[in-house]
Amino acid sequence: MAVNSLAATAVRSTDAGPGWLRKVLALDAVVTGGNGLAYLAFSGPLGELLGIDRMVLLDIGAFLLLFGAGVGFLASRRRPSELAVKALVDANLVWAVLSIVSLVVWFEPSTAGTVWIPMQAATVAGFAALQWWALRSTARSAR
Repeated sequence: MAVNSLAATAVRSTDAGPGWLRKVLALDAVVTGGNGLAYLAFSGPLGELLGIDRMVLLDIGAFLLLFGAGVGFLASRRRPSELAVKALVDANLVWAVLSIVSLVVWFEPSTAGTVWIPMQAATVAGFAALQWWALRSTARSAR
């Protein structure tokens, strides 16, 4: 829901500068970090719900928490590095693709997991698209 609101705001936004990019990055940091915290704090119940091993969720949670902190650091920069944002877009796209591959190849999730994995992959891909759009808008506004 928040991503949809954010996307709608993007279409209407007149602030196409680094401020908009920083907002998109900050939202990604919050969602990624929150997901990581949830996986760490509730790996047992979430593992049962999703049909994914608790230890796998702990590993993913630790990774997401660190990744979210890195994205948050990038969002805190006055003018986020174009190269770093491009790397983040690539990483988000890889994560989205690997999520779907893991659903087909590695995991045997529950029904909830079969719904959750593609939903989070679509969310991450959505962040990549918003970040790419914001980066291009920032570059255009700098000219």
